[in-house]
Amino acid sequence: MSWQAYVDTNLVGSGKISKAAIIGLAGGVWAASPGYNLSADEQKSIVNAFNKPEDALAHGVRLAGQKFFTLKADDRSIYGKKQADGCIIVKTKQAVLVAEYAAPVQAPEATPIVENLADYLIGVGY
Repeated sequence: MSWQAYVDTNLVGSGKISKAAIIGLAGGVWAASPGYNLSADEQKSIVNAFNKPEDALAHGVRLAGQKFFTLKADDRSIYGKKQADGCIIVKTKQAVLVAEYAAPVQAPEATPIVENLADYLIGVGY
């Protein structure tokens, strides 16, 4: 399956994720929703946040120009909120899944979709 298919089918296709991207830990966007553009600085900041989760907790995360307040950050997952919307960012062995959900979808509906895809990708070496 192509990286774009993971974004289109597994994430956005779930109906719970509004926008998503997969970025490489070494840099670069592997796949993204149409019009969902993460700047080079945002990509670098996301990858670095897994090494220093306390920075994400203190300063939030920025995705496609929008700042999210960080609710949880550790060496695997970062969860954020922006008003009624939110983000789920999960690191795999070689990539980072970046997903946003929009109200009325809530975190407990969207989070397992992203976390389960991350578990699958980790299981197959990515």
